[in-house]
Amino acid sequence: MPNMSLKKNPMPSQEPDVRNKNFLEVALGYTEEMAVDEAQRCLNCKNMPCVAGCPVNIEIPKFIKEIADGKFEEAFQIISKSSSLPAVCGRVCPQENQCEGKCVRGIKGEPVGIGRLERFAADYHNANFKGEVVKPELNGKKVAVIGAGPSGLTCAGDLAKAGYKVTVFEALHLAGGVLVYGIPEFRLPKSIVQKEIDNLSALGVDIETNMVIGKTVTIDELFEQGYDAIFIGSGAGLPRFMNIPGENLKGVYSANEFLTRVNLMKAYREGSDTPIKQNKKVAVVGGGNVAMDAARCAKRLGAEEVYIVYRRGEEELPARKEEVEHAKEEGIIFKLLTNPVEILGGEDKFVNGIKCVEMELGEPDASGRRKPVVKPDSEFVLDVDCVVMSIGTSPNPLIKNTTKGLDVNSHGCIITKDETGLTSREGVYAGGDAVTGAATVISAMGAGKHAAKAIDEYLQNK
Repeated sequence: MPNMSLKKNPMPSQEPDVRNKNFLEVALGYTEEMAVDEAQRCLNCKNMPCVAGCPVNIEIPKFIKEIADGKFEEAFQIISKSSSLPAVCGRVCPQENQCEGKCVRGIKGEPVGIGRLERFAADYHNANFKGEVVKPELNGKKVAVIGAGPSGLTCAGDLAKAGYKVTVFEALHLAGGVLVYGIPEFRLPKSIVQKEIDNLSALGVDIETNMVIGKTVTIDELFEQGYDAIFIGSGAGLPRFMNIPGENLKGVYSANEFLTRVNLMKAYREGSDTPIKQNKKVAVVGGGNVAMDAARCAKRLGAEEVYIVYRRGEEELPARKEEVEHAKEEGIIFKLLTNPVEILGGEDKFVNGIKCVEMELGEPDASGRRKPVVKPDSEFVLDVDCVVMSIGTSPNPLIKNTTKGLDVNSHGCIITKDETGLTSREGVYAGGDAVTGAATVISAMGAGKHAAKAIDEYLQNK
C-alpha cells in the first residue's frame, strides 16, 4: 500500500541554537524506517515527470521502489548509473526546482523527498559496501579534464567507465572544487566529498593537484603530450565587487576568499594557519546560496550579529528556501530591500560600518524580476565590523588568455556550440560554471555528463 501522507518525513537535524555554534552537519539523515516510509509515498508514475526534471536523468522511481522494498544497495546502483556524486547531490542539489518540482505528489501536498532518499541510498552504500570497484578495460585513448569540481569529476567518471584513461588537473591542493572550498562542512562534510573522489580513483581516474592550467601547462601542451580530447570544467572563481568606496578596507572579503579560508583551510579550528579575524557584527551582501553559507559560517565563528543585506525582497531571494529557513532559525538577520553605497572605515583602516539606502521594487528588468530603485531620503548606517561581498563570480581568464582559438563571451565564459559542450577548438569541450557563470552543482554535473558522451562519440568516430 502506498503511503498517502501529504507531508514528507521530516529530516532529523541539530537544534538551531546548538548547530549555529558548531560546524557539524546540520541534517542528520533518514533512518532505514524513515527512508522506507518516505519511499512508499512515491506513486511510480508511468510518465516519470521527476526524471525529466533531473539534469542527469536519474531513474528516480526505480531507485525509490528499491528503497521501498528495503533493497538499499540496489537503489544506490541504479543512482550511480547516472550520477558520479550521489551523496553530494542528495545534500546540495536544489531538488525543489528540479525533480521534486515535477513530482505529482506536490500538486496536493509535499513532493516525495527525492533528495533525502538519494542521500540515504548513497550514505548506506558508503557505510556498508565492502566489495571492490571493477576497473573498466582501457580503450587506448587519453582524455584530460581541467578542474576537479562537479562538472570535471562527473565527466571524468563517465569517461573512465567508458574505458578512457582520464587525468584530472586541479589548481588547488585538494580535489573537489567548490565542493571543498565553497560549501561549508555543516552542509556537506568533506569526508563525503573525499569518499566520492576515492570512488573515481578506484575506477582508474588520476588526479593531479597544484596544476594551474595556463601556467603549469597549457591546453596546447596537453595535446602535445598525447591527450586525444580535453574537457574544461575550471569553474568561475573570480569574485565580483560592487565598486563602491571602501571595498579595499581591512575586513572586506569576497565570499570566495571568506569561504575558502573557512572550508578548505579550516580557519574555524583553533590554531589554524589561515585565521579569520573574530568579528562581532558581519554584513553579507547578496541573497544567493553562497551568501547564506557565508552568513551561517560567520555566525558559527562567533559573530553576535550577522546580516544578509539584499537589494530585493524575500520573494526574490535566489537562495534555496531551505537554506533561507535554516539561516533564519540560526539567528541570521535579513535586511531586505537594502543596498550598500559605501563601506566606512576608521583610522585603523578596518571596517567601521556600511552606509546603505533603502530600496523599493519598480518595473521588471530584462530578467523578469522587478528592478530595485532607491527610496528617496532613506540613507542610514549599519553598524558592522566586517563585510562579505557575495554578488557573483566570473571564470578566471587564465585559460582563455593562454589558449589560441578558444572563444569566450563578454563575461569571460567559454562559448560552446550546443549542450555537448563543444568549443571553438576541435577536441576541446567545456561545461559547468566556466560556460554558464556561477550556477548549481547539479547543472554543472549535467554539463559534464553531456560532454563525456560527446567526447566518447567524437573519439569513436575520429
